[in-house]
Amino acid sequence: MSATVHVGLAATVTGGVGASPVRPDGRLKVTGEFAFSSDLWADDMLWGATLRSPHPRARITQLDLGPALRIPGVYAVLTHEDVPGRRLYGLEHVDQPVLAADEIRYQGEPIVIVAADHPETARRAVAAIGISYDVLDPVTDPEAALHDDGAPRVHADRPNLLRHVPIRRGDPHATAAVVVTGEYEVGMQDQAFLGPESGLAVPADDGGVDLYIATQWLHVDQQQVAACLGMPADKVRLTLAGVGGAFGAREDLSMQVHACLLALRTGRPVKMVYGREESFFGHVHRHPARLRYEHGADSHGRLVYVKARILLDGGAYASSSGAVVANAATLGIGPYDVPNVVMDAYGLYTNNPPCGAMRGFGAVQACFAYESQMDKLAAALGLDPVEVRVRNALHTGDRMPTGQLVEGPAPVAELLRLVQSKPPAGQADFPPGGTANTTRGEGVVRGVGYGIGIKNVCFSEGFDDYATARVRLELVGGRPAVLVHTAAAEVGQGLVTVQAQIVRTELGVDQVTIAPADTAVGSAGSSSASRQTYMTGGAVRAACQAVRTRLLDRLDGLAGELRLVDGQVRDADGGTVADLADLLGDEAIEETVQWRHRPTHPLDPETGQGDAHVQYAFAAHRATVDVDTELGLVKVVEIVTAQDVGKAVNPAAVTGQIHGGTAQGLGLALMEEIQLVDGKVRNPSFTDYLLPTIMDMPPMTVDVLELADLHSPYGLRGVGEPPTISSTPAVVAAIRAATGAALTRVPVRPEHIVGV
Repeated sequence: MSATVHVGLAATVTGGVGASPVRPDGRLKVTGEFAFSSDLWADDMLWGATLRSPHPRARITQLDLGPALRIPGVYAVLTHEDVPGRRLYGLEHVDQPVLAADEIRYQGEPIVIVAADHPETARRAVAAIGISYDVLDPVTDPEAALHDDGAPRVHADRPNLLRHVPIRRGDPHATAAVVVTGEYEVGMQDQAFLGPESGLAVPADDGGVDLYIATQWLHVDQQQVAACLGMPADKVRLTLAGVGGAFGAREDLSMQVHACLLALRTGRPVKMVYGREESFFGHVHRHPARLRYEHGADSHGRLVYVKARILLDGGAYASSSGAVVANAATLGIGPYDVPNVVMDAYGLYTNNPPCGAMRGFGAVQACFAYESQMDKLAAALGLDPVEVRVRNALHTGDRMPTGQLVEGPAPVAELLRLVQSKPPAGQADFPPGGTANTTRGEGVVRGVGYGIGIKNVCFSEGFDDYATARVRLELVGGRPAVLVHTAAAEVGQGLVTVQAQIVRTELGVDQVTIAPADTAVGSAGSSSASRQTYMTGGAVRAACQAVRTRLLDRLDGLAGELRLVDGQVRDADGGTVADLADLLGDEAIEETVQWRHRPTHPLDPETGQGDAHVQYAFAAHRATVDVDTELGLVKVVEIVTAQDVGKAVNPAAVTGQIHGGTAQGLGLALMEEIQLVDGKVRNPSFTDYLLPTIMDMPPMTVDVLELADLHSPYGLRGVGEPPTISSTPAVVAAIRAATGAALTRVPVRPEHIVGV
């Protein structure tokens, strides 16, 4: 059985690296013509639905599938007993059930899946299932989970402590003339992508299954799905469908195994699409955090020591919490040179919703705390908040708290001075409260705040991080053309365009087609950690260089520097040596390359020392806000930001990433939070989970530095995450400057400002 699914894009590129060609998917997306995963369709298709637990912790005491099976149009009703292979999955730890067997660990955990001939029939079948629970008290406080203060284990076979990462540098007993302390809290943020989880599983004639899915990491999905189905990986073939945003939430499995199980049981294609409420339960979120910091400085404002404790609530299952904890620990002092560091970061199991990857990945939570501390330190010293940051800024040649040398550019002071130097913001278009006329200016106070952050790029701690690219150069219609095939997920970041730009630069060919991403080619790794332009871009570049070498080998006896430009081979003086079409003839040249960045190393488990990261990226923000001090309403008037990107491979896309990342940081600062009460989500909708709209986003000034990293392709630096990291503390600092309120928690609510 087969399904026809359109997932490829042919990209004709008129500009190479450093240009901003039009995205091939851009017009389709803004006109509604682009096929997202929820648009997938196959003949004779069934619809899948899921029964989920309403309780965060319970035991299943009775399950009756009969009423669902008796509904006309229902073709399958499956439980954990119908999983033919491994019944658990997970990114770092295999600890999450495909379907709950007897114990429920979070609200929304899947228990039964149904396939029917209509989505409404599937939903009625789910509602008809008889189920009873023995409801238990959930473990919802990570502090209690850490200390085992009467809290039961979330998993009977392991402690609630998922990972502890200590960082020790210098003298743990160092003292200082000026000391500031603070305790901070970060709420649970949702990735809030517009396209909910969806996919189509099609049973294949060879007994395997073809899965068309919106995901961030095709090959890791393939490995986990194959293990759960009890099949070899080559029988489980994944193709990337149109992705409606990701931001980390699609790195874990959602309905992948479920759709495949139903398709294989019924022998028919099965489509699953989550509604918005179910989506809140179907993916991981940003880790809520509790953070305690102590900063000690000399009388001139130079940091002497930092002591910190970070508690991250990982929820019911591990997901990527271990790596998030490591990021929070290793980056948790910020982009500052500190000789003495005592850091302890913990990740805990609770019965709250599972948490995992989200843009910023541990660095966001830490940055809010350490930047709040830097403002406290500036106030204690009587210094300008930018000045105290500049005096402690990291520079090239300094060492991180892990002992790792900062080898590449570290323009921390330059970025801060750049955002500080911009003219002050003008009058806001409208006051806090918008057009509701809540104020005519009385009680409105303006404030300005700053933030700067640091983020690692690519995977860390010795992970074998690589990407694979296949590049084929041949004549099509008498003209040189290139086909690029990778498994890299285009999740909206513009990777399809970037791959074509690299080909245009390396091979001098305009006609470039990017094949659909699938598992028929080697892994490209995840579209996360700001890594795809670095990694898949590096793989495409290396494959192009291999093709170029083979092509030029056909020019026997020619020496000197040769370049491929506009379909020609040219010498160092720009003279034409040969046409690509003549040199190619009827013989295509194809190369497949597996490309790796320089190696990283695990952290020492006792001291946290080690060269754990590949690259560091930096961004700074200045936020200007107007605050209605009587009602606690905030209007962000302007944001100024500066970021070092190494090389702007696509300047328009870089600017877009900076705008988008800043919007998510603003959302965390002011409004975005999953509200939990006793482990239950109280606001699983875009009505009650508040998101910034175009009316909330202020004018932005963006400065981009291009300070090349000698170790990366074209000197580029990951772009996507840094804007999310430093925008949140900048906005909150501006509110503090306007109001004098302590504001130790995000998102900031009106009652935090007015003190009720």
